Amino acid sequence: MKAVRFDQHGEPASVLRVEELPLPAPGWGEVRVRMVASPINPSDLLLIEGRYGLRATLPATPGFEGVGIVEESGGGLLGWLRKGKRVAVLGARTGTWAEAAIASARQVIPVPDSLSDEQAATFFINPATAILLVTQCLKLPRGAWLLQTAAGSSLGKMIIQLGQVLGFQTINVVRRREQVEELKRLGADVVLVAEDGPLREQLRAALGLDGVTYAIDAVGGDIGSQAVECLADGGELVLYGLLSREPICLDPRTLITGSKSVRGFWLADWAKNSSLIQKLRLIRRIRRFFRSGTVQTEVAKAYPLADVNAAVAHAAKPGKGGKILLRFSTSE
Repeated sequence: MKAVRFDQHGEPASVLRVEELPLPAPGWGEVRVRMVASPINPSDLLLIEGRYGLRATLPATPGFEGVGIVEESGGGLLGWLRKGKRVAVLGARTGTWAEAAIASARQVIPVPDSLSDEQAATFFINPATAILLVTQCLKLPRGAWLLQTAAGSSLGKMIIQLGQVLGFQTINVVRRREQVEELKRLGADVVLVAEDGPLREQLRAALGLDGVTYAIDAVGGDIGSQAVECLADGGELVLYGLLSREPICLDPRTLITGSKSVRGFWLADWAKNSSLIQKLRLIRRIRRFFRSGTVQTEVAKAYPLADVNAAVAHAAKPGKGGKILLRFSTSE
């Protein structure tokens, strides 16, 4: 089979290559999945760069999720039941940027025929993160205002869509002016452009608010630092990404005065610390949101495996208009 590999950390477009590897065999409780498509997520790029919370054992194949067909079971009832099914892969031992991947039978979820390969490939990481941020981390009540950075990202758009269903209102920070009307059409209540001045001043001008109780940030750097400055007394900001690759800088008095707080969220930690029942409940909720159209992933372009270097370069660009996928085969 062909697989994407890297044997050193660095700029993804420079260190990735496509290799021919032996077809892997699943162990007991595992399945082999013939991959159909896999997204290029920010976490994938950070892993390749060596900046992620987990360190890859080199050489490695990237890819945390995707969609494919279970073609072989290594043993066990669940693997046997999954054989021949089209599944969302929620973590593969061998990485999903390959024509075949090995995963635990517990980490492949059958997806309905009504769900396209593109949507099934992005079934878990973004939807799970978005849902957990607003329903568990912040427990947003109906009518609450949520300030979010990276609002034009795939996950940011999901937050806007969830707000329409769950009843909270969104203040959306973007870096490009052309995103304003797009997000308003999607249902964004307020859209702020970072270059138009300090976010706190824009917030006051737009809504008459001196601060917000709830905020999430996926950017870091100056924009993330300004988002912290927008917190009201007792407010909380949850960090879940580092798109700028730059740290947040703030005056400690910003948090001390008014007892504000900043904390992190990492989906891998949630998965590690949650019970099987909690995970199944989340998956059922994601399925419901997909079926209703509440959660949808916009795909900008799909690349064949041979063009992985062009694909990761595209994925790293701002303003790409949606998720970038690697496509291996059809599910027919």
